[in-house]
Amino acid sequence: MIVLISKRQTVAWLSPFLVIVLLFFLIPLLYMLITSFQNSDGFTLAQYQSVLTNDYILQGFKNSITLSVISAVIALIVTLFAVYAIMRFSEPVREKILILTNLTSNFSGIPLAFAFIVLLGNSGLFTLLFDKWGIDALSSFSLYSWGGLLLIYVYFQLPLALMLLYPIYDGIQQQWKEAAALLGASTWQFWKKIGVPVMLPGIVGTFSVLFANAMGAYASAYALTNSSYNLVAIRIGSLIKGDIFAQPELASAIAVILAVTMVIAMLLSEWSISKTRRKL
Repeated sequence: MIVLISKRQTVAWLSPFLVIVLLFFLIPLLYMLITSFQNSDGFTLAQYQSVLTNDYILQGFKNSITLSVISAVIALIVTLFAVYAIMRFSEPVREKILILTNLTSNFSGIPLAFAFIVLLGNSGLFTLLFDKWGIDALSSFSLYSWGGLLLIYVYFQLPLALMLLYPIYDGIQQQWKEAAALLGASTWQFWKKIGVPVMLPGIVGTFSVLFANAMGAYASAYALTNSSYNLVAIRIGSLIKGDIFAQPELASAIAVILAVTMVIAMLLSEWSISKTRRKL
């Protein structure tokens, strides 16, 4: 039995979703954009001038981009091998691993930072145990430094990368491997000539998502370092809540430039994906 749905019914069903998008995405985005061009005298470009000429804010962008790129690359490399290993298990085992990964992907923010502090902080479990056993593995490591931030970022990037890459690996059909083997191709030759080129658009897309995910991360970094490490998200939060005095207009300008940076990254990703697909 085929049920026909009119346009009016479609709009009625979609209206709650449209209201949510309007209230929690479009209106805040529009408000942020308008606020970034304002100060006490009215319309101005002074906020953007401040962002582009302030070395401290520019350093925050540099730190955030560096941390996002490195964490995304590490998570991508680790996950590529992890998913390859997972695909060798049976279907029930893979489903259980995916369920566990899905649960792990929701463990982020302040709880994640607190968990790492309990384990690897100055008085953390492993820090005290290693010190008691005379192991110097953590003697030069500080969780509250750039290395600690990178560790946390890689941790919350891994489940997301695995969830995104798993369907890509699953798209590599067994018949392709069998056909390549019949033609005398080795496993390395199959992945070099067929597997990796087919997966490459998905890998590039996954990298762009991981980059955007890290650029927008705030809670974990703030809970771990407070305002001691200069990141864009932390700068925006500090300007809004006012560590000294609030500057929401400057925070809006930084947020707009951050959004533009992420859009440019996504556009470069789409360009790379389309170029890769044309070569296939």
